[in-house]
Amino acid sequence: MAQPTTLENFDLKSQLSWRIINDGVMGGISNSQMKILSNGKGQFSGSVSLENNGGFASTRGILTHKLTKSFTKVKIRVKGDGKKYSFRIRTTDNFAGVSYKMDFMTKDAEWEEIILPLADFIPTWRGRQLRNIPPIASLNIQQIGFLISDKQAGAFSLLIEEIQLLK
Repeated sequence: MAQPTTLENFDLKSQLSWRIINDGVMGGISNSQMKILSNGKGQFSGSVSLENNGGFASTRGILTHKLTKSFTKVKIRVKGDGKKYSFRIRTTDNFAGVSYKMDFMTKDAEWEEIILPLADFIPTWRGRQLRNIPPIASLNIQQIGFLISDKQAGAFSLLIEEIQLLK
């Protein structure tokens, strides 16, 4: 079996350049942050508000180098809060383009390894599913991220230990 490729392991010199994009882009007041913790974990946390037509918080990791090995799955190791999150992939550097998503549920305060097959990701744009969009070409991935939405108002916290690419 081929060795996994670690995309992010949240050491103090994180491999990805992380950015926050919340519902403030459309008038909402949700807030979030992505911290690289001293214990080698990433923490995506904040509060989702449904006020002012809001309702989402997200973080995106921008790849700082081009991928050179193709893969078919993403493996994430996370400790959640019992809420549903989306793992997002973008194949362009455009912040407003097509996003491929896969939702996953977390267990409250439990570490989990979650396998996300690329073939199961759904192409979306601003929350709407798109048709006739080609599947993800793994070598074209330029951004990954996490999003919380679906009217899950209130505080949230997702610890992330590692993001790996599997053959």
